[in-house]
Amino acid sequence: MKHLLLAAAAALAFNLASAVEVAGVKFEDKSHVGAADLVVNGAGLRKKAVFKVYAMALYLPEKRGDAEAVLAAKGGKRVAITLLRDLSAQQFVEALQEGMASNHSEAEMAALKDRLKQFSDSMLAAGEPKTGTVVLIDWLPESGTRLTVNGQVKGKDIAGEDFYRALLKIWLGSKPVQDDLKQALLGKAS
Repeated sequence: MKHLLLAAAAALAFNLASAVEVAGVKFEDKSHVGAADLVVNGAGLRKKAVFKVYAMALYLPEKRGDAEAVLAAKGGKRVAITLLRDLSAQQFVEALQEGMASNHSEAEMAALKDRLKQFSDSMLAAGEPKTGTVVLIDWLPESGTRLTVNGQVKGKDIAGEDFYRALLKIWLGSKPVQDDLKQALLGKAS
């Protein structure tokens, strides 16, 4: 019995030590998306001026330290975001749209337009994201991009891996929303 308790305590300590923490938000070191087991690639903090906006983690089938390798990686993926301040749904959607536009040509944005509207409409319908809101943006190869807010799936899955890659470029593209956040998501904490 004593050995069993020690083993349980050791396992618990290992699990606690392996979680990633950003600004008080704990991200598990593993996640399950669709049929895929994923590992946390990196996690970081989105700041705007002096304000902490959200903590986020990127989950992939295996760790990758290069943005191009992440964008080209096959299999399920997850972006997990926990808001650290209240935002309006419109602010959140506009920030995503601006991040996409910064990393794509007009022609690329035109090809993404309808799906971006579908995603934006789902975000707006989810209501006002308050401090502590958890947003998951998953890539499920069998069905598309899935938006989940506080455990509730919002809207329909959006087809096309190009759309998910376009979302990832908000944080990992050539003009990321924040350079040190990009490095953190790639596992290169500063």
